[in-house]
Amino acid sequence: MSVVAPAAPAVPRFEPALMRRKLTGTLFYGACVAAIGLLLVTLVVLLVDTFVRAAPWLDVQFLTSVPSSRPARAGVLPAMVGTFEIGILVGVMTFPIGVAAAVYLVEYATDSRLNRLLQTNISNLAGVPSIVYGILGLGVFVRALALGPTILAASLTLSLLILPVVVIASIEALRAVPQAQREGAYALGASRWQMVSRSVLPAAAPGIMTGIILAMARAIGEAAPLILIGAFTFVTFLPNPISGQYTVLPIQIFGWAQRPQEEFQGLSAAAIIVMLGVVLILNALALIVRARLSRHIQW
Repeated sequence: MSVVAPAAPAVPRFEPALMRRKLTGTLFYGACVAAIGLLLVTLVVLLVDTFVRAAPWLDVQFLTSVPSSRPARAGVLPAMVGTFEIGILVGVMTFPIGVAAAVYLVEYATDSRLNRLLQTNISNLAGVPSIVYGILGLGVFVRALALGPTILAASLTLSLLILPVVVIASIEALRAVPQAQREGAYALGASRWQMVSRSVLPAAAPGIMTGIILAMARAIGEAAPLILIGAFTFVTFLPNPISGQYTVLPIQIFGWAQRPQEEFQGLSAAAIIVMLGVVLILNALALIVRARLSRHIQW
């Protein structure tokens, strides 16, 4: 009598599902690579075109001369000086207020509905268009406070523009400090202020400084608020650090780009390269500061 072996259970076929998953992953990876490639190609084309148009004008004379109606004699020195003066004033005004506000919200404020609403509104202010800050600066600083179209009014306006960004960056840096570091300071008998000033702030310094430098890079690249509050497109002298007429690199670029002559288009491209260099220097400075400060921090 023969014994018939029972039929083996059907093995589920996973191959089609695995193939679909693999195909989906491959398509998604290809789409990401294509998007990055398109972005890089566009960026390279724009940079190469700008460099080609700027090359005949980029020299020492361009960096050390004042604007002129004659393209061969025109330069960006007043715009560079105005940009650096505004950048310094914006940093001096924004750093203490932004860091102090972040310290209060993270270390001192209670987790109440009012404080949560305050932080939400600060985040929303970071996304407000810059032209709105220009209108505010025109109404408050230029007219109400009678500062006029000066570097001080421009610096105050740009400080309001980047202050929410500095506060948010400082808050994130402070929250990144481990709670154990705070508890260790308290265990050693430190007061809250001693804990904040000697333990938390030094640990959060890399993130705070990076946020401030990047925010300043954004501020010096703004043109719309400064156009509203009265920045000049043609300044043939070095601006006064506080009062008087001034111009900055974005405004100078805007003024030259509006001219129909081909020579001024080349000058505009050269000024764009100069401004890109300033922004890249600030970004590199942010990376260097973060790296050096991070060496002394061990969590």
